[in-house]
Amino acid sequence: MRARFFSLPFFEHGFRPFFLMGAFYAVMAAGVWILQLRGMAPPAPPFGDPVLWHAHEMLFGFTVAIIAGFLLTAVANWTGGETARGAHLAALCLLWTAGRAAMVADIPYVAAAVIDLAFIPALAAGLAVPLFRGRNRRNYVFLLMLGALFLSNLMFWIYQDRTVLYSGIIVVMAIISAVGGRIIPSFTVAGLRREGMDVRQTDQYRTDMAALASLFLLFAAIAFTGMDSAIAGVLAFSAAALHGLRHLHYHPLKVWRYPLLWSLHAGHLWLIAGLAMLGAAAFGLAPVSPGIHALTAGAIGSLTLSMMCRVALGHTGRIMQAGTGTKLSFLLMQGAVFIRVAGPLFAPSHYMIWIEGSALLWILAFTVYLTGYAPILLRRAVAGA
Repeated sequence: MRARFFSLPFFEHGFRPFFLMGAFYAVMAAGVWILQLRGMAPPAPPFGDPVLWHAHEMLFGFTVAIIAGFLLTAVANWTGGETARGAHLAALCLLWTAGRAAMVADIPYVAAAVIDLAFIPALAAGLAVPLFRGRNRRNYVFLLMLGALFLSNLMFWIYQDRTVLYSGIIVVMAIISAVGGRIIPSFTVAGLRREGMDVRQTDQYRTDMAALASLFLLFAAIAFTGMDSAIAGVLAFSAAALHGLRHLHYHPLKVWRYPLLWSLHAGHLWLIAGLAMLGAAAFGLAPVSPGIHALTAGAIGSLTLSMMCRVALGHTGRIMQAGTGTKLSFLLMQGAVFIRVAGPLFAPSHYMIWIEGSALLWILAFTVYLTGYAPILLRRAVAGA
């Protein structure tokens, strides 16, 4: 019986359970956050601060789940070896779930920290085996990034400092930059060619490496000098410029009729905008919050949702085409980001309206995703996949 349970399609590939759990948690955590702000739910026990709980769970709960689902699937493709599946994958899912439970349970602070912190090392270990066995040196960088993300989480548990969370966000931006520099141009060119366009992919290796390096430097600057330092400001502007430069070669003006493409481009553009906003904030030209949410709700929200749809369709043998629900979820996500970033920036007196409106659209976007993609993630791939 146990063998049959672990052989279910749900435990075949990492994207299946982690995309499903991540989407469900995106809905639940946003809902709890709004209830906490309204005083209708008590602050979560570990931090006693709704803002800190929300920021931590969006980064180390939701985002890490989607990163796990993507990397477990991608590393298997990159190396030709197996990552976690069956009982191993189920154990990773249980460990992630235990971390989320620890964030609301009335247990000792150290116990909650240990449970929450355990997931990223376990994920990294599961990825390291096929990477090292296959000598896939090009992708060792993802282990380094997971190590930096773990360090950010550890430092947050020790200090409960928002600057640590900001540095963790930059680590996620580095993951997005590394993955995006590969998939956005290749998927764009492949998609546009299917539509009969004569387009080619531009080799931007040096620009990609410079863009990634700029984020590592920004991570270090924020960690050691703070978000409001001139060094962080210059590096944020530099990172925005480098990512903007490479985006010019992604055929951005040709993708807007194709949802599975424009959603990727929108996420990358939010990355550029968020970095530029952080640069402005460092020099006192804007508040920090809009830039942070351009990176989190914008870059993370847009790109995770887009990849969750694309990977689920592609790896289960479905047609790579956005249905009505997929298109709606993408539009709802862009509405959520725009309200959260622009609302407080231009009409700060209505701050709570913008937060709650954005959260509602975020919840609706992932609810629509769950409605359409939960059956895909739970069922076997179609014949031939």
